[in-house]
Amino acid sequence: MRATTSVQVMVLKEEQGMSGLDQPLDRRPGTEPGSGTSRTVTPASPKTSQPEAKPPPNRHLVRNGLIAGAAVVGLAAGGSAAWRVHLADQSTPGIVSSNGRIEATEVDIATKVAGRVIEVDPQEGDMIAAGAVAARLDPVETAAALGQALAQANQARDALKSARDDVASNESDLTFAGQELGRTSALVKDGWATREAFDHRRQQETTAKAALAAAVDSVSRASAAIVAAEAHVAQLKGDLADDTIVSPVLARVEYRLVEPGAVLAAGGRILTLLDLSDVYMTIFLSADDAGKLAIGDEARVVLDAAPGDVFPATISFVAAQAQFTPKTVETSIEREKLLFRVRLRAPPETLRTIGSRVKTGLRGLGYVRTDRNASWPARLVVKLPE
Repeated sequence: MRATTSVQVMVLKEEQGMSGLDQPLDRRPGTEPGSGTSRTVTPASPKTSQPEAKPPPNRHLVRNGLIAGAAVVGLAAGGSAAWRVHLADQSTPGIVSSNGRIEATEVDIATKVAGRVIEVDPQEGDMIAAGAVAARLDPVETAAALGQALAQANQARDALKSARDDVASNESDLTFAGQELGRTSALVKDGWATREAFDHRRQQETTAKAALAAAVDSVSRASAAIVAAEAHVAQLKGDLADDTIVSPVLARVEYRLVEPGAVLAAGGRILTLLDLSDVYMTIFLSADDAGKLAIGDEARVVLDAAPGDVFPATISFVAAQAQFTPKTVETSIEREKLLFRVRLRAPPETLRTIGSRVKTGLRGLGYVRTDRNASWPARLVVKLPE
């Protein structure tokens, strides 16, 4: 107890000494105010004793006390706010939420044939309608090949016509050879012709039959050549049409990969599009919650960028196996848990209304009902942006 009292007295003296140093130089007791020196002033009445001034509190202690008090108040307020948020999330039984971000199916626009790019219409971020021209390839080589194929097709048609004429001629020759053989056979019976003449006529008939058969085969080959030539023509016409590359879907251009003048092989990519008819949010839920969901169930999406809007969605996919969540989801502790991936897809009618305003990458919360009898609270009633 004495040691404690001694320490308190020493601290009090030290504080008193420091409080005296804190005062301005010209305000210390025994100095003349307003003087730049510390000249001693004799009191007017030595018998009058002035009361000893109470030392001011240590400013360092006061400041530290204020900071500590503010920290306590801040922690209390933060804890209260965290409790309120937690309570709001749990205020509706049968509804769970998880954070995610808006995604859309990527569509690569690529060439079907090799060629030189002469035009790329849209820029990154532009909207492009389904069937709109996205890029063009130089059609000169394809057009030249098409002209050659058309000429070959015409030659095949001419060859077919000639083969048919040969068939008709050989049929006539065969008929004549048969008639000659018949007459010669009768003359041989009557003794008016030799056996040698008969054999000659029979050889002519055999030759005519062989010639007719060859002519018929020529017709078949000419017909097949026409089919092949016309198929080649159709292929080149398709290649010529493929030199004009169109967008298959309503989309937004995410990446413009090449510029005019680039030479691409078949399958070379030109643009990467975001299909705005297939927009969704992927969330991760525990096994208890994911097991209560069904494909087609209603869902809600609220974006951080538009907290006042509530977008409708449907559950289109629930993973069959659990997985570790990606780094973009919650904290490292949350990522250590095995969760099920759930996809919330925006309905087509909503996308037709606000498709041009959809921005992928926006973060928000996805809400699903683990109890089908649960009603959506007022804060999750669908409200689309105007």
